[in-house]
Amino acid sequence: MQVQFKLKRFNSETNAKAYWSDHTVEIEPTDRVLDALNFIKWNLDPTLAYRRSCAHGICGSDALVINGRNRLACKFLMKQALKESKVITVEPLRGFPVLKDLVVDMEGFFAKYRAVKPYLINHEREPEKERAQSAEQHARFDFTTPCILCAACTTSCPTFWADKEYLGPAAIVQAHRFIFDSRDQGGQERLAILADSGGVFTCRSIFNCVEACPRGIDITRAIYEVRQKMLFDKT
Repeated sequence: MQVQFKLKRFNSETNAKAYWSDHTVEIEPTDRVLDALNFIKWNLDPTLAYRRSCAHGICGSDALVINGRNRLACKFLMKQALKESKVITVEPLRGFPVLKDLVVDMEGFFAKYRAVKPYLINHEREPEKERAQSAEQHARFDFTTPCILCAACTTSCPTFWADKEYLGPAAIVQAHRFIFDSRDQGGQERLAILADSGGVFTCRSIFNCVEACPRGIDITRAIYEVRQKMLFDKT
C-alpha cells in the first residue's frame, strides 16, 4: 500500500529555517516507521539524515516525534501509525538543537546523565568473587534498569523544555538505579546532586515521561522514591 509521509527537515548549509518534505512510500501494514524512513533514504532522497542502529528497540538511537508523540521508529508499526493519521508526520526530538533533519545534538543530554554518576561506587577492596546481592535487594531497583537512554522521556517533558538546568527524567532514572543498589556507596553523593537546582524537586509530575517511555518504566515513581529517600531516609 502507498502511504504519505511528511518529514521535518533542516540543513543549516542550505536553509535558514526548517521545512517539510513530502514522500510517498510503498509499505506494508506490519512494517515499522523505520522501514519507511529507510525506503525514503535508500530510494527517494539519500540526503535524509536520521539515526538508527539495532532496529530492535534496544539501542534507543531512533527516538523521534511520530504523529506528534515520542516513539522509537523501529518499534512503531505502520498499522498503528495509520490508525492515528492517514499522513504520517516525523519530526526530530524536541528540546534539543537540530543538527540536520531528524538528527539532534544529544551532548547536553549525556552531560546531565554523566553528572549523576551513573556507575557503581564502592570504596571497599575488590572481592575475590562478585559482590553478593539477594533477589529482594536487586528487585528494589530493577524497574529502572531497562532504560536505554533514548531521551524519549526527557524530550517529552515540558519542564525540561522550560528549565535548562533540569537534569531531566532519564538522568534521575539512572541515578535511582544506583541509589537503591545495595552494593553501591555513592548514594549520598548522588542525592546531593539531585537536591540541587535542576534536580528531583524541579519535576512537576506531569507524567508525559511515563507515557513516552518505550520500555514501560514508571519514571514518576522513580522520581518520587528518590525524593522520599532524600527527605526521610538519612542513612
